Amino acid sequence: MHAREMISTHPHVRGNTNDALIRCIEECYDCAQTCTTCADACLGEDKVADLVQCIRLNMDCADVCTATGAVATRRSGSNEAVIRAMLEACATACRLCAEECGRHAQMHDHCRICAEACRSCEDACRMAVQSMSH
Repeated sequence: MHAREMISTHPHVRGNTNDALIRCIEECYDCAQTCTTCADACLGEDKVADLVQCIRLNMDCADVCTATGAVATRRSGSNEAVIRAMLEACATACRLCAEECGRHAQMHDHCRICAEACRSCEDACRMAVQSMSH
């Protein structure tokens, strides 16, 4: 990804980047793609009715991750309170999605991979919150 390169060139950043936040942005977009793919794979499974909650959480998590990545990417002005709230919401969405996908991980590899991506994103969101000034 080009997140670090792009953010470091922003005139309001001037090379002073928050590595934890950049990692989080990258994890958010990766998780969104993974959750979208998992939801689609769940729809292709024979017993799709058993995966309705998983699909719902995949879609919710993908949307929250995409929005969080976008808000955290913006550097004009200052809106740390909103970024922090988005990071917390994203961590929650990722935790819930990871738990649900984990329930199906032994039967469906896509759910196993998704649970791993969600856990990684949750961790990155929590680290990003800690890295921000209070």
